[in-house]
Amino acid sequence: MVEITHYPSARLHEFSTRVFEHYGVPSADASTAAGVLAAADLRGIDSHGVARLHTYVDMLELGRINPRPKLRILRESASTATVDGDNGLGLVVGPRANAIAHDKAAQAGSGWVSVCNTNHYGVAGWYAMQGLERGHIGWAMTNSTKLVAPLFGAERMLGTNPIAIAFPGGAEPPIVVDLATCAAAYGKVEIARRHGQPIPAGWAIDRAGRVTTDPQAMIDGGALLPLGSERELGGHKGYALALSVDILCAVLSGANWGPFTPPFALRQEQPKRSVGKGIGHFFGALRVDAFLDPAEFRAQMDDLVRTFRASKPAPGASGVLLPGDPEREAEEVRSRLGIPLVGPVVDDLRDVSRITGVPFP
Repeated sequence: MVEITHYPSARLHEFSTRVFEHYGVPSADASTAAGVLAAADLRGIDSHGVARLHTYVDMLELGRINPRPKLRILRESASTATVDGDNGLGLVVGPRANAIAHDKAAQAGSGWVSVCNTNHYGVAGWYAMQGLERGHIGWAMTNSTKLVAPLFGAERMLGTNPIAIAFPGGAEPPIVVDLATCAAAYGKVEIARRHGQPIPAGWAIDRAGRVTTDPQAMIDGGALLPLGSERELGGHKGYALALSVDILCAVLSGANWGPFTPPFALRQEQPKRSVGKGIGHFFGALRVDAFLDPAEFRAQMDDLVRTFRASKPAPGASGVLLPGDPEREAEEVRSRLGIPLVGPVVDDLRDVSRITGVPFP
């Protein structure tokens, strides 16, 4: 039986903020970074919340991440920019670069920003959702260290390379797409290992290239499979999406791509060489009124949502889901009951407290 303890989100946010401040991250940036982690936990994306804090601490402790980055725009047009993140914490660089994309959209109708020389930025959906109140459609992508085998491959060559898109709604809630381009995010494999549970067949292969349900076999030299898993199940589509994310985030910005993308965690394998600077992000923003009257767009979005919800459910299902539904439901529950943390995550956070001297709640 895995022990689970619930913690108020606000207390975890305060703890994370103070941890980042301990390493010299300015207070406003530290609060933003902690907010990205808190949003992941509230929305039920446990793999990208405070469970990741120890890994950020490891990198900051060794001086591998710049706590006070000075972002530079390397190339720019009215609607585009390439940004150098100065090896900053991705949770700091990402929000700043994302804001540039939305500011450009406010002026030009659309904004697109590719980022190099940055680090892991947390959960992609947070970035896509930042433009909703401004009436923007938001896009966010990032590449990451190699964990995924290409189609017909047996070794790690690509990251989990997530894509997130958020569409504003009217009376109905927004549609928020947030997905990894592999069969499952690496964090979910870690969670299964912590819970002592198997992973579904089709998520991963072992070091010999055989499909495995043992999370440890994937971690010990295996690889995740592309979204769709095998070719017959659509794995070629997930593979193509992952490559597209790598090109937009890294090739376009001057960051490292594919197997040369640097690791987020110390235990992960270091690449044999570098082909760019850091990892890469890609952000986009579309101003709805540059395409259609906003009132008409919102009315159509509401009609779309209601039409899908009214469609016939599958046997045994309570109803058709729309992207963002599970996360929104999780947020409602966790806002009331707190964030459920398993014992190993609590142990990690207590170790962070020991390292930094910041009291853990």
